[in-house]
Amino acid sequence: MDKTTEPAEQPKFLRVTEVASLLECSESHAYKIIQKLNKELEARGAITVAGRVSRRYLMERLYC
Repeated sequence: MDKTTEPAEQPKFLRVTEVASLLECSESHAYKIIQKLNKELEARGAITVAGRVSRRYLMERLYC
């Protein structure tokens, strides 16, 4: 299959610059949001990475 016709796959995790851009906020505020979301995920038993957040979880929490 021709790779140019396939849609680009979005990354599963967002970094602070992507969160800041998406939310139109400063990077320091984006870090605070990521930290809060990662604490919620850890409470559910998930493994998290500092400075990154699951795209799916961010969208779920923002638009519910």
